[in-house]
Amino acid sequence: MAALGHDSSRPQPAVPGDRPARLVVGVVSAGRVGAALGAALERVGHVVGTALAVSDAARERAARLLPDTRCTTSLADTVASAELVLIAVPDTALASVVAQIAETGDDHRGRIVLHTAGAHGAEVLAPLAARGAMCAAVHPAMTFTDDPADVDRLAEACFGVTAGDEVAGAIAQALVLEIGGEPVPVAEADRVLYHAAMAHGANHLVTLINDAVDVLAAALDRAPGHDPDRPEMAARMLAPLAAAALDNALRRGDGALTGPVARGDGATVAAHLSAVQDLDPALGAGYRAAALRTARRAHRPAVTAVIEETR
Repeated sequence: MAALGHDSSRPQPAVPGDRPARLVVGVVSAGRVGAALGAALERVGHVVGTALAVSDAARERAARLLPDTRCTTSLADTVASAELVLIAVPDTALASVVAQIAETGDDHRGRIVLHTAGAHGAEVLAPLAARGAMCAAVHPAMTFTDDPADVDRLAEACFGVTAGDEVAGAIAQALVLEIGGEPVPVAEADRVLYHAAMAHGANHLVTLINDAVDVLAAALDRAPGHDPDRPEMAARMLAPLAAAALDNALRRGDGALTGPVARGDGATVAAHLSAVQDLDPALGAGYRAAALRTARRAHRPAVTAVIEETR
């Protein structure tokens, strides 16, 4: 990418090329995602000039990850001098933030605007595109833990990229590649489906694992000689099994399935359903739904029938 011109008024247009120009970045806002991405961009030579940081937590995070960045509570101030505006706010707040930026009436020609929300594509940035901005959605497919290691993990992450046009797409992909990530194109019409897959594979996985930990903890609590001062034992026991299952599933797909459903052992599955239901009806409902979906994926109609008949 050719170097951006710098005059006293506003950024000049950028064009795609070998690598992004050194950009002045405005981060909206210094949450877990925004601060980590800002730090990743600084590692490769860009400069985060301003960051919106309204809360104490945001200011503390910016001090850790973006120590040379000026924090502000003004959205207009964050955007004013930025050549790249990185909008990292929750999906539900994105349209409102975009509208507020557009309502300033600024000419955004030559400015790059990226957002990190998973469920939205580039269309949500249309008010800024209409004022000349080059707009794209760049969603990092990873979980942010508010740990400095988040910045390192970005170099191993895929990013779902949806752009308003070819130039914006080239710029967005170049920036992702520059910080070490892998850009993956996602069609505008499929952003919600894309985001649903991410939530299903990450958020629902957390629920599944924690439900399993609760059931295992209940079994261990009733064992002779159980040490009540070691409540972490259930998670410790489950960890290698869950880690291996996840690794196998990602490498082998449905071929990674083991256990009673894969063996067609409907009697054991029925016993599981009864035991978990007796422990906690809510956990039983979750187990039943997961077992039914597993039986159907495994093409085990006899087990499917057993699950459907067990209430």
